[in-house]
Amino acid sequence: MPAGAPRERTRNVSTRGRDRPGGGTKTGGCYVRVRMARSFGLDVGTKTVGVAVSDALGMTAQPVTTLRRTSLRADLTELRRLAEQHEVEHAVVGLPLNMNGTEGASAAEARRFGDAVARSLGLRVDYWDERLTTAAANRVLLEADLSRARRRAVVDRVAATLILQGWLDAHAPAAQGDEP
Repeated sequence: MPAGAPRERTRNVSTRGRDRPGGGTKTGGCYVRVRMARSFGLDVGTKTVGVAVSDALGMTAQPVTTLRRTSLRADLTELRRLAEQHEVEHAVVGLPLNMNGTEGASAAEARRFGDAVARSLGLRVDYWDERLTTAAANRVLLEADLSRARRRAVVDRVAATLILQGWLDAHAPAAQGDEP
Protein backbone atom coordinates (compact mmCIF):
# COMPACT_ATOMS: atom_id res chain seq x y z
CA MET A 1 0.00 0.00 0.00
CA PRO A 2 1.51 3.40 -0.95
CA ALA A 3 2.40 5.80 1.84
CA GLY A 4 -0.47 8.13 2.62
CA ALA A 5 -3.08 5.87 0.97
CA PRO A 6 -6.24 5.37 3.05
CA ARG A 7 -6.40 2.08 4.91
CA GLU A 8 -9.16 -0.29 3.93
CA ARG A 9 -11.42 -1.13 6.86
CA THR A 10 -12.64 -4.70 6.80
CA ARG A 11 -14.31 -7.03 9.24
CA ASN A 12 -14.88 -10.75 9.10
CA VAL A 13 -18.61 -11.37 9.25
CA SER A 14 -20.45 -14.67 9.19
CA THR A 15 -23.85 -15.34 7.68
CA ARG A 16 -25.12 -16.21 11.17
CA GLY A 17 -23.81 -13.01 12.75
CA ARG A 18 -20.65 -14.59 14.27
CA ASP A 19 -17.18 -13.43 13.36
CA ARG A 20 -15.01 -15.86 11.40
CA PRO A 21 -11.37 -15.44 12.45
CA GLY A 22 -9.26 -14.45 9.45
CA GLY A 23 -11.67 -15.83 6.90
CA GLY A 24 -14.42 -13.37 6.04
CA THR A 25 -18.00 -14.36 5.36
CA LYS A 26 -18.90 -17.91 4.40
CA THR A 27 -21.08 -17.71 1.32
CA GLY A 28 -21.73 -20.79 -0.76
CA GLY A 29 -18.78 -22.64 0.77
CA CYS A 30 -16.24 -19.80 0.47
CA TYR A 31 -15.29 -16.83 2.60
CA VAL A 32 -15.33 -13.23 1.40
CA ARG A 33 -14.06 -10.07 3.10
CA VAL A 34 -16.72 -7.44 3.70
CA ARG A 35 -15.54 -3.82 3.48
CA MET A 36 -17.07 -1.48 6.04
CA ALA A 37 -17.34 2.27 5.49
CA ARG A 38 -18.24 4.90 8.04
CA SER A 39 -20.48 7.88 7.35
CA PHE A 40 -20.63 11.44 8.65
CA GLY A 41 -23.86 13.10 9.66
CA LEU A 42 -23.64 16.89 9.27
CA ASP A 43 -26.07 19.44 10.68
CA VAL A 44 -25.02 22.60 8.83
CA GLY A 45 -25.92 25.95 10.34
CA THR A 46 -24.70 29.50 9.79
CA LYS A 47 -22.55 29.50 12.96
CA THR A 48 -21.86 25.81 13.62
CA VAL A 49 -21.72 22.36 12.03
CA GLY A 50 -22.82 19.44 14.16
CA VAL A 51 -20.87 16.27 13.35
CA ALA A 52 -21.81 12.65 13.99
CA VAL A 53 -20.24 9.42 12.71
CA SER A 54 -21.62 5.94 12.14
CA ASP A 55 -20.17 2.77 13.58
CA ALA A 56 -18.22 0.50 11.23
CA LEU A 57 -21.29 -1.63 10.52
CA GLY A 58 -23.44 1.35 9.58
CA MET A 59 -26.03 0.57 12.24
CA THR A 60 -25.70 3.37 14.79
CA ALA A 61 -24.73 7.03 14.81
CA GLN A 62 -22.71 8.67 17.58
CA PRO A 63 -22.18 12.39 18.18
CA VAL A 64 -18.61 13.60 17.61
CA THR A 65 -18.28 17.37 17.88
CA THR A 66 -19.65 20.77 17.00
CA LEU A 67 -17.48 22.87 14.70
CA ARG A 68 -17.57 26.66 15.06
CA ARG A 69 -17.78 27.99 11.51
CA THR A 70 -15.10 30.51 10.59
CA SER A 71 -14.55 30.11 6.85
CA LEU A 72 -15.40 27.43 4.33
CA ARG A 73 -11.71 26.55 3.94
CA ALA A 74 -11.21 26.15 7.71
CA ASP A 75 -14.46 24.15 8.01
CA LEU A 76 -13.37 21.75 5.27
CA THR A 77 -9.87 21.40 6.75
CA GLU A 78 -11.33 20.35 10.10
CA LEU A 79 -13.82 17.98 8.44
CA ARG A 80 -10.95 16.43 6.46
CA ARG A 81 -9.06 15.81 9.71
CA LEU A 82 -12.13 14.22 11.28
CA ALA A 83 -12.83 12.14 8.15
CA GLU A 84 -9.30 10.75 8.24
CA GLN A 85 -9.44 10.13 11.99
CA HIS A 86 -12.74 8.24 11.75
CA GLU A 87 -12.10 6.67 8.32
CA VAL A 88 -15.21 8.26 6.82
CA GLU A 89 -16.07 7.69 3.15
CA HIS A 90 -19.58 9.12 2.95
CA ALA A 91 -21.48 12.11 4.32
CA VAL A 92 -25.15 12.72 5.01
CA VAL A 93 -25.94 16.43 5.08
CA GLY A 94 -29.15 17.53 6.77
CA LEU A 95 -31.43 19.38 4.36
CA PRO A 96 -33.62 21.92 6.19
CA LEU A 97 -36.76 21.76 4.08
CA ASN A 98 -39.70 24.06 4.67
CA MET A 99 -42.68 22.47 6.39
CA ASN A 100 -44.43 22.17 3.00
CA GLY A 101 -41.45 20.19 1.63
CA THR A 102 -39.97 22.94 -0.53
CA GLU A 103 -36.35 24.07 -0.39
CA GLY A 104 -35.58 27.57 0.87
CA ALA A 105 -32.42 29.57 1.44
CA SER A 106 -31.18 27.34 4.28
CA ALA A 107 -31.54 24.23 2.12
CA ALA A 108 -29.63 25.92 -0.69
CA GLU A 109 -26.81 26.76 1.76
CA ALA A 110 -26.75 23.15 3.02
CA ARG A 111 -26.49 21.92 -0.58
CA ARG A 112 -23.64 24.36 -1.29
CA PHE A 113 -21.81 23.11 1.80
CA GLY A 114 -22.44 19.46 0.87
CA ASP A 115 -21.16 20.08 -2.66
CA ALA A 116 -18.00 21.66 -1.21
CA VAL A 117 -17.52 18.61 1.07
CA ALA A 118 -17.87 16.29 -1.93
CA ARG A 119 -15.39 18.29 -4.06
CA SER A 120 -12.83 19.00 -1.34
CA LEU A 121 -12.88 15.75 0.65
CA GLY A 122 -13.83 13.37 -2.15
CA LEU A 123 -16.73 11.95 -0.13
CA ARG A 124 -20.01 10.73 -1.58
CA VAL A 125 -22.68 13.07 -0.20
CA ASP A 126 -26.37 12.35 0.34
CA TYR A 127 -28.97 14.79 1.67
CA TRP A 128 -31.54 13.92 4.31
CA ASP A 129 -34.66 15.80 5.36
CA GLU A 130 -33.80 17.31 8.73
CA ARG A 131 -37.10 19.02 9.51
CA LEU A 132 -37.56 19.29 13.26
CA THR A 133 -34.32 17.46 14.18
CA THR A 134 -33.08 20.38 16.27
CA ALA A 135 -36.43 20.48 18.08
CA ALA A 136 -36.21 16.70 18.64
CA ALA A 137 -32.62 17.06 19.87
CA ASN A 138 -33.69 19.77 22.32
CA ARG A 139 -36.50 17.51 23.61
CA VAL A 140 -34.05 14.65 24.19
CA LEU A 141 -31.64 16.96 26.01
CA LEU A 142 -34.44 18.45 28.15
CA GLU A 143 -35.56 14.95 29.12
CA ALA A 144 -31.94 14.23 30.09
CA ASP A 145 -32.20 17.23 32.42
CA LEU A 146 -29.21 19.08 30.95
CA SER A 147 -28.68 22.72 31.80
CA ARG A 148 -29.46 25.33 29.17
CA ALA A 149 -25.74 26.02 28.64
CA ARG A 150 -24.95 22.32 28.20
CA ARG A 151 -27.89 21.86 25.81
CA ARG A 152 -26.64 24.78 23.71
CA ALA A 153 -23.17 23.22 23.59
CA VAL A 154 -24.32 19.79 22.33
CA VAL A 155 -27.61 20.33 20.44
CA ASP A 156 -25.99 20.53 16.98
CA ARG A 157 -24.06 17.27 17.36
CA VAL A 158 -27.18 15.54 18.70
CA ALA A 159 -29.15 16.87 15.70
CA ALA A 160 -26.39 15.52 13.40
CA THR A 161 -26.74 12.16 15.14
CA LEU A 162 -30.51 12.15 14.53
CA ILE A 163 -29.98 13.05 10.86
CA LEU A 164 -27.45 10.27 10.35
CA GLN A 165 -29.45 7.69 12.32
CA GLY A 166 -32.54 8.46 10.21
CA TRP A 167 -30.53 7.92 7.03
CA LEU A 168 -28.93 4.71 8.38
CA ASP A 169 -32.32 3.30 9.41
CA ALA A 170 -33.83 4.10 6.00
CA HIS A 171 -30.90 2.46 4.18
CA ALA A 172 -30.44 -0.60 6.41
CA PRO A 173 -30.52 -3.92 4.56
CA ALA A 174 -33.76 -5.85 5.01
CA ALA A 175 -33.65 -8.42 7.78
CA GLN A 176 -33.14 -11.91 6.47
CA GLY A 177 -35.69 -14.52 7.44
CA ASP A 178 -33.06 -17.17 8.23
CA GLU A 179 -31.22 -15.12 10.85
CA PRO A 180 -31.71 -16.25 14.48
